[in-house]
Amino acid sequence: MSDSRNASEEPRPAVPADTARPSAGRSRPKGEPRFPEGPRADPAGSHFERRIRSFQPRRSRVTPGQADALQRLWPKWGLDIDGQRVLDLDEMFGGLPVVLEIGFGMGEATARMAAQDPGTGILAVDVHTPGQGNLLNLADRGGLANVRVGNGDAIILLREMLEPDALDGLRVYFPDPWPKKRHHKRRLIQPEFLDLAAARLRPGAVVHCATDWEPYAEQMLQVLTAHPDFENTQEDGGYAPRPEFRPLTRFEGQGLEKGHVVHDLLFRRVARPVDG
Repeated sequence: MSDSRNASEEPRPAVPADTARPSAGRSRPKGEPRFPEGPRADPAGSHFERRIRSFQPRRSRVTPGQADALQRLWPKWGLDIDGQRVLDLDEMFGGLPVVLEIGFGMGEATARMAAQDPGTGILAVDVHTPGQGNLLNLADRGGLANVRVGNGDAIILLREMLEPDALDGLRVYFPDPWPKKRHHKRRLIQPEFLDLAAARLRPGAVVHCATDWEPYAEQMLQVLTAHPDFENTQEDGGYAPRPEFRPLTRFEGQGLEKGHVVHDLLFRRVARPVDG
């Protein structure tokens, strides 16, 4: 997520030139990173407390094209979320207003939104390596200079690496619904998360959530409505129509074909009262 090398300040291990790019048939020696110039496996390491996470890393196959994009483009457009520094978003995005997107899947919708709105920077965070490579590829092919790709825990990014009022928007599209009751504590949209997000969003910034899991949509509406730092953009206090800028994703289309109902929620960050 930077236009300079904003991976880790810690040096990466050097690798010989002939092993710089992983090949499908070669097993890596123990300790050698999967993508020497790409995202790190655990950028925050043990610097922060262990806690319940709202995500699970998925280890699926990386295609040659995605691997090539990770190698070539991560130093330019990638960011390891290590929690060790505060980001200068103005420098990173050339002064553009910046929206944080948490969980972008394979990145198709993110790339389309970036192409439709080049005047907004998108800081897109995920832990899915193939998706990171795919979004980098799409950004490169489309000349999308307003996209940066983050690797790691968005909570650490928000808490440790962003200034107050740094963001002009927050997007959370189709997060893991954690449908089992005993897993509801893992859901991202909770009061504590909104406390943190509110501290990083400028007054007037919009939180935009979308889900096709009805019980999670109800919880989102409940906790956002109850939070004092946010107000519903809908006069009736309910769900919003899907805005034109949010593309219909392949995943969403599959859900609609199965009869799922997709709910969008758009809540605005309200200005803090002035003391005295």
